[in-house]
Amino acid sequence: MSTPSEKTFRAYTQTQGETYAQTRLTYHPSLYNTILTHHTTTGGALDTIIDVGCGPGTAVATLSQHFNHAIGLDPSAGMIAAARAINAANLTAASHPIRFEVSTAEDLGSGLSAPGIPDASVDLITAATAAHWFDMEPFWKSAARVLKPGGSVAIWASGYIRIHPDMANAEALQEIMDRFQEEYLREFFSPGNLLTRDLYRGLPLPWTVEPAVEGFGEGSFVRKDWETAEEFYAGGSVEVDLDVFERMIGTMSPVTRWREAHPGVEGTEGDAVRMFRREIERVFREMGVQQGEERIKGAVHGFLLVVKREA
Repeated sequence: MSTPSEKTFRAYTQTQGETYAQTRLTYHPSLYNTILTHHTTTGGALDTIIDVGCGPGTAVATLSQHFNHAIGLDPSAGMIAAARAINAANLTAASHPIRFEVSTAEDLGSGLSAPGIPDASVDLITAATAAHWFDMEPFWKSAARVLKPGGSVAIWASGYIRIHPDMANAEALQEIMDRFQEEYLREFFSPGNLLTRDLYRGLPLPWTVEPAVEGFGEGSFVRKDWETAEEFYAGGSVEVDLDVFERMIGTMSPVTRWREAHPGVEGTEGDAVRMFRREIERVFREMGVQQGEERIKGAVHGFLLVVKREA
């Protein structure tokens, strides 16, 4: 099974990439520590990391501090421009700048001009909330080509954010969120969105794609799940005011596609996200919460998949 390539984020401009970086949640140090500890204790080195589907460079900016060389790849020229601007001062453990280049996950830099990415030169490949957009069979082929023996591939994401059950009137708020998605976004969900909702349980792995990709040990496969956000996202529970919540929802790819189908309504009262917000505000008014004091607390399920290149 392959996943169709993503087109929405690929068309992002630098400004959209910078907005994405400001509104998307960052990851908890414990997630990074889990990846690095597993990688190094199973024979992985810390010379070169590639972050695939890097977007504005959020994950690689943190992980690069542990590696001598760091490369972020993304098919979106706008995202890469944003990553270069945002991370201009960020350096690797060897004081090298992070290199950001336009490339698909399937190519993994094979078409880059010198210096390219030589075969068997990479220690760790990461994909943060991105693998559901990859065509996994050619991705695994390319990963097998560039990884050193003992190298790792670490892939992670989170499922659909839901209203935290601890919130007052959580049921009513969840009903609004579910209705918003059903009425406005359902037709704009792609197979990649659905794969994320299923927590990557159906993500093709090297031994399940056809033809199977050799060089990865099925016995090395590790999956870790976080039932709450406390050790998956920085800052713990996802709790934000409605302005931030509206901007976060606005970065969802189905919302972007809905807005493309309804030009001119973004930011107006006819925008689906704005109508969604007004419904939430109505519930808060009924609860006696004053305007400007509303806070949304989300519950997420985070997950990590790690595959090792055979030594």
